[in-house]
Amino acid sequence: MDLLTPDFGLIVWQILIFLVVLFVLSKFAWKPIINGLNERENSIEEALLSAEKAKNEMAQLKADNEKLLAEARKERDNILKDATAAANKLKEDAREQANKEGARIIADAKSAIELQKNAALAEVKDQVAKLSVQVAEKILREKLSSDEAQKEYVSKLVNDLNVN
Repeated sequence: MDLLTPDFGLIVWQILIFLVVLFVLSKFAWKPIINGLNERENSIEEALLSAEKAKNEMAQLKADNEKLLAEARKERDNILKDATAAANKLKEDAREQANKEGARIIADAKSAIELQKNAALAEVKDQVAKLSVQVAEKILREKLSSDEAQKEYVSKLVNDLNVN
């Protein structure tokens, strides 16, 4: 029965040791842990804000791209209409000459439209690529600012590769 009921002195020493450990933990351990959690929360919030900003920029770029494509199509249609009208006018003068001239105008118009379209698409792709690289660079710099964060990110990528 003595094993089940501790002495009064043992209880006092256990309470005293518990209070000392509680004091040491509250003084040296809990504050850094709470500060670390707060910093992590802030970094996550900043990353979410930058991701939202990048998403909005990408939506704006997509809208601009659609606008450029619509303008290119409209211009292509106008050029094709002009080429058809010119071909009809020349057809009245001389059928053979009109066929040759119409084919040349249509070919020139299509190549000009294709060149303009390719140039516009290349410019938009270049801008999207630059912005994407800048956004990714900012996010990675923010996210991987410390060695521990880099190791954690590499581990996460390795785990993702193992899952896939």
